[in-house]
Amino acid sequence: MIAAMCNLYRIKSNAAELADLFKATAPGALDWKPEIYPRYQAPLIREEAGERLLGTMAWGFPTQVQGKTKMLTKYVTNARNLASPFWKSAAASPARRCLVPFTQFAEPRTGKDEEGRPAQWWFDITDQPTACFAGLWRPSDDGGYVAFCTTEPNPLVAPLHPKAMPVILLAEDLERWLRGSYDDVLALQTGYPSQLMAVA
Repeated sequence: MIAAMCNLYRIKSNAAELADLFKATAPGALDWKPEIYPRYQAPLIREEAGERLLGTMAWGFPTQVQGKTKMLTKYVTNARNLASPFWKSAAASPARRCLVPFTQFAEPRTGKDEEGRPAQWWFDITDQPTACFAGLWRPSDDGGYVAFCTTEPNPLVAPLHPKAMPVILLAEDLERWLRGSYDDVLALQTGYPSQLMAVA
């Protein structure tokens, strides 16, 4: 059985570095862990009234699913079918799109690492020291939730994790993701060029 895709990534940059890199305003002190798992606070950049804002939200949209005896809350971290009612309203609205910066992302592999944790393949984006996943966010009373889009794996990722890979934006496509049409969103839901990636 193939494990769930990309439920771990790293971000080395701090708030000041991200604000400078993405020309964003950071309202207040922000902090996050260097390795981000589902339900952790994740940095993101979104637009409001024409201004880029840097903030954090919990990674994973909460949704109710039926368990054996009661309803359970599941946190959905990845968005694949952007035509589904669950995702389309966010994908179609520029106000609900965001950039999710990262340094490396992981896909699961069999076995354990040297520290006894589940083993991972780690992937670098070689043309961007800090790249961005194509993100969607949902407001809430406790600060909001974020997920990012996935797509078919490119030829580098596919042999290691054939199920999917995150949608990673080329540097020239950041503005298009934040402000473009729903058709732009669908066009950007594609694998990052393999030649611009490496297995760490």
